[in-house]
Amino acid sequence: MASSSSSSSLYLHSLPKNLKASSRFEFQLGSVSSHRLFASPVVFRPKLPAIRASSDGSSRRRVYKESQTASGFPNAKVQQIASSILPVGSFVVVTFVLWKVVEKFMSPKSSPKTSSPGEGKSSTQGVKWSIGAGTNLLQGFAAKVDREAKQRLNEFAKELRAFRSVDMSGCNFGDEGLFFLAESLGYNQTLEDVSFSANGITAAGVKAFDGVLQSNIMLKVLNLSGNPIGDEGVKTLCATLMENSSIEKLQLNSTDLGDEGAKELAELLKRNSTLRVIELNNNMIDYSGFTSLAGALLENNTVRNIHLNGNYGGALGANALAKGLEGNKSLRELHLHGNSIGDEGIRALMAGLSSHKGKLALLDLGNNSITAKGAFFVAEYIKRSKSLVWLNLYMNDIGDEGAEKVADALKQNRSIATIDIGGNNIHAEGVNAIAQALKDNAIVTTLEVGYNPIGPDGAKALSEILKFHGNIKTLKLGWCQIAAKGAEYVADMLRYNNTISVLDLRANGLRDEGASCLARSLKVVNEALTSVDLGFNEIRDDGAFAIAQALKANEDVTVTSINLGNNFITKFGQSALTDARDHVLEMTEKEVEIFF
Repeated sequence: MASSSSSSSLYLHSLPKNLKASSRFEFQLGSVSSHRLFASPVVFRPKLPAIRASSDGSSRRRVYKESQTASGFPNAKVQQIASSILPVGSFVVVTFVLWKVVEKFMSPKSSPKTSSPGEGKSSTQGVKWSIGAGTNLLQGFAAKVDREAKQRLNEFAKELRAFRSVDMSGCNFGDEGLFFLAESLGYNQTLEDVSFSANGITAAGVKAFDGVLQSNIMLKVLNLSGNPIGDEGVKTLCATLMENSSIEKLQLNSTDLGDEGAKELAELLKRNSTLRVIELNNNMIDYSGFTSLAGALLENNTVRNIHLNGNYGGALGANALAKGLEGNKSLRELHLHGNSIGDEGIRALMAGLSSHKGKLALLDLGNNSITAKGAFFVAEYIKRSKSLVWLNLYMNDIGDEGAEKVADALKQNRSIATIDIGGNNIHAEGVNAIAQALKDNAIVTTLEVGYNPIGPDGAKALSEILKFHGNIKTLKLGWCQIAAKGAEYVADMLRYNNTISVLDLRANGLRDEGASCLARSLKVVNEALTSVDLGFNEIRDDGAFAIAQALKANEDVTVTSINLGNNFITKFGQSALTDARDHVLEMTEKEVEIFF
């Protein structure tokens, strides 16, 4: 058979030791044809004993005669037969050995159980490899996962098949791992909540969801936060989710998402009717991205919560979002913490929310450079709102003037239960206005005033009102500079108040004097107080002893948690508190957790 004109060379860099080490044979390999293994035969050249040449002619003739005499007829026949059989037999044997060598290098590794960590790697597109519970069809990826990683992926795959909620955050399995796990996710019909956050997944890895999210009709929560998928990955994901009818919560926090990705998500929201919660915190969405999302809100009437904390919306972004909110009926939560919205942005946003046809229940405006001027617009919205139950103004700069405006609004509002005005440069005057608003307001149950320099006078103003008024259950006064004198006012208030359950007094410089004042109140029957946080207060052993004695003296103690961490309590004070805890358990069978 004629050999093909196109042939490729076969190079064997490793040969059998019995052939490679032999000094008696030489062999040559021709080229490998597309029609047959060897295009030219293997030629053996036996190395015959060398015949030394003599200087005289008679010696040469004598050697020739002796050689002719030694080769009689029978031996000549055998030599003739051997000369014809030996090359053929040797050719067959060596061909078989070499074919086994070739087969060893060219045959695929089909059994994963006997594969070494380096096996299974191939540059061929579309190589299918599997381990146990999951299979992986790689599209252009090299299988770079070692044996230990594959075993972990196998365990993950089993979890994906067995549980309703699976958290795989921070496992760092990358794109290849996600492709491996994709099939288990696709065939699972019980899993409802999965987290792949912080796993080094890129835009290429998101392609693993293609087809998977269409076949899985049970998955409701997908978390890809902390993966650098970028705009390209979001685009791929949105194309997949266009056909998905099950996912209700999509988490894409810290994913390097920008305006282009926000535009793709906006198009998804216009067509998808199942998404209820979308989280886009800590990305790079600017004014343009806010505009795209605002346009989607005009058409979408199913999304409930939008998280845009830590982006770059600014005043223009807030203005664009306001227009989208005017025509939306479904939104219940709006998170805009840390967007540098400013007073002008707040003005536009509050106008849009006032025209909002839905029932917004939660509004996060923390850390947005809002001053007393912006607080006026917020207060006007509070007065009109009948659905808002949670308001966050944390870390702005509304000051006493802004606090007074908010307080005035709270006198009219009958829906807000939680309000956070911490970190707003509010002094005693401002907190006094808030306290006066609580006289007739029994709706507010959680008040955060921390990180404001209200001082002892502010603590006094608030305590005087809360003795007999309001319905505050959680009171947070951490980092308020109330000192031991302020602690005395708070302790006096606790003797009469029957609503406060959680009290936070961290970092107020209470020292032993303040701790002792609070301890005296703990001796009195208080059926509400369950948790007290006194961390970072420079309390020493004397303060610890006072609290320990109070716990022992109160047979009806209701406190279940006391935090005394980051103080100056030695082993003696700790021992006293431990004894008090054991005493309470023995006498009342109630457990008190004390943190040092």
